[in-house]
This record gives sequence, structure tokens and C-alpha cells, in this order.
Amino acid sequence: MGTGLGAAVGIGATLFAERSRWKRDQFSKEREVRRQLYAEYLAALSRTRNQLRDIARSPDLPADERAERAGERFRSGGAYELRHQMAIVAPEAVVGPSERALRRLRDLSDSLEAGAVHPEERWTTGHAAFGDALEELRTAMRKDLHAAP
Repeated sequence: MGTGLGAAVGIGATLFAERSRWKRDQFSKEREVRRQLYAEYLAALSRTRNQLRDIARSPDLPADERAERAGERFRSGGAYELRHQMAIVAPEAVVGPSERALRRLRDLSDSLEAGAVHPEERWTTGHAAFGDALEELRTAMRKDLHAAP
């Protein structure tokens, strides 16, 4: 009877250890998926912002062409599509800031479509608002990933 009890305890301990290892591995995999998605989303936001900034710094570009390019760059930057993945994968503490950053980027694109150029206040105010939203997003992402600030 003692041997059977010892075997049961040993099997139970092994199963518990395996379950703990599996949970730890799952957590690591999920965190890596979020880390990769966060990096892709931040890259898409930054890429789009840089393309919009190039347009804003081209005051000789006709207004209609500037508007067309701004809309095109916003649509092709990739952030709009990635927001759906963010909504599915990220916790709400990250989804909110990710949506705000995308809205500020959209506002920046809209200001170009409305005729704003660098260094006009419409552009600089929008650019600063996007920068603030981006910093809020980075902070939320670091917190979610338990990364140092």
C-alpha cells in the first residue's frame, strides 16, 4: 500500500510539474505573439507618420496632390489593418491607447488633406498630439510585456 501511495504521489507531482511548465510555456508564447504584433504596429504607425511628414514638408506640392498622397499613405501604411489584430490579441489596457494613436494619425492625415503643411500650427499641433498618443501606447505595451521603461 505504501508503494502504491508513493507512486500516486510521484505521478501527481510529475503531472503538476508538467502542467506548470505548459502554463509557463503558453504564457511565454502568448507574450511573444503580443511583442511581435506590438513591434509591427508601432513600425506601421511610425512609417505612416514619416510618410505624412514628408508630404507636410513639401509645400510646393499642389494641394490636391498633397491630399491624395496623404490619404494614400495613410491607407497603405499598414496600421489600419493591424488595429484589428490589436483588438483581438492585446488587453484592453493596450487596445485603448492603440486606437487613440491611430485616430491621432488619422487626424494628421486629415489635416494634410485639408491643406496643412509644416510648420503651420495645424500640422505641428496634430503632430504633437500623435507623439503624445504614441508615447502613451508604448508605455501601455511595455507595462503589458513587463518590460523596463
